[in-house]
Amino acid sequence: METVIDEICNAIVRGESVKLSSFATFQVRDKNERIGRNPKTGEEVPISPRRVMTFKASNVLKQRVLKAHLSRKAKQKQVGTGS
Repeated sequence: METVIDEICNAIVRGESVKLSSFATFQVRDKNERIGRNPKTGEEVPISPRRVMTFKASNVLKQRVLKAHLSRKAKQKQVGTGS
């Protein structure tokens, strides 16, 4: 398992997209320099360009999470009504 995770990490570091079927896609995006704002002072500060990793869940994963959430919510409702 550790070897698989190492290979995934290495591919992401190289900037490659990694798709794990029925789970998610990991991608690296380049972000341009932009102006941000210090929330305490309101001062504008430049945010340097960088590379970020994104995680996009597959529809299969999203559906499983939603199904588990709805199931848990229904159980809580039953406990709350005394049924």
